[in-house]
Amino acid sequence: MSSSRTRTAWLFVAPVVLLLLLVAAWPLGRSIYFSLTDANINDLSASHVIGLANYFGDAGLFGNRYYVDGFWASDWGVAISNTFRFAIVSVAIESVLGLGIALLLNMEFPGRAFVRTAILVPWAIPTIVSAKVWGWMLNDQFGAINALLAWLGITHAHIAWTAEPSLALWSVVAVDVWKTTPFMALLILAALQTLPKECYEAARVDGVHPLRVFFRITLPLIRQPLLVAVVFRILDALRVFDLIYVLTSNGASTVSMSGFVRSAMVENGDIGFGSAASTSLFFIILLSAWLFMKAAGVRLLEKS
Repeated sequence: MSSSRTRTAWLFVAPVVLLLLLVAAWPLGRSIYFSLTDANINDLSASHVIGLANYFGDAGLFGNRYYVDGFWASDWGVAISNTFRFAIVSVAIESVLGLGIALLLNMEFPGRAFVRTAILVPWAIPTIVSAKVWGWMLNDQFGAINALLAWLGITHAHIAWTAEPSLALWSVVAVDVWKTTPFMALLILAALQTLPKECYEAARVDGVHPLRVFFRITLPLIRQPLLVAVVFRILDALRVFDLIYVLTSNGASTVSMSGFVRSAMVENGDIGFGSAASTSLFFIILLSAWLFMKAAGVRLLEKS
């Protein structure tokens, strides 16, 4: 009976496994192979195996270094730094704001259904569209943001929000927070909706302060769903490309790991070097997610 159930289970799982092999394992394997070659987009058939030169050679990802601001860096290192700064700051802000919005939306008030729907509008807008709109608003010559700040008397000069190296990355973070906070709020709200009412009724009868209720009851009960939501956002933020590309044209001060891969493959036509970057990107994201889940004690799958 046990072996029959196992065979039946594999029969149902087989199509999904085959699909994953076709859409995930095969492209990843090809990318790893090309990363070990000098393949060029102009003639893939003329490529040769060069081992780990694309990774650690003189012109490789981790070998092409230059001295700047007192330390050794590389173009790939700058892309990694930009991506992690973007991911850490944006996900942290989105998590805090999303938690606050979810707590408000979980309360009873007139028009709650409408507000819950309206709050999802920024998230529902395609990233390219929202990035274009914010690009116009942040324009240093005719943008609405500069006009508003000047009208309020906060600034007297036009600010190049997406062109100034010291501001460009944080402008992208602000746009990402505006767009993705509703996603975090939606996931956290779903967790709040499952909490038992009895705990809150008992706390209210005992006269427990709302802040103590939040830190002693609400936060511990939604900790696991909240951390899972953060994991998904980290995975999404670490592979950011479109938002940065549209707002800043993939400039040196904002280039992400995905943008670096795109430049190497599309603009330079260096398939081998670009594949090495994409392979490194895959393992960096995989390792980052694993380390975060281990540190936070996140369990995506549990045995009953």
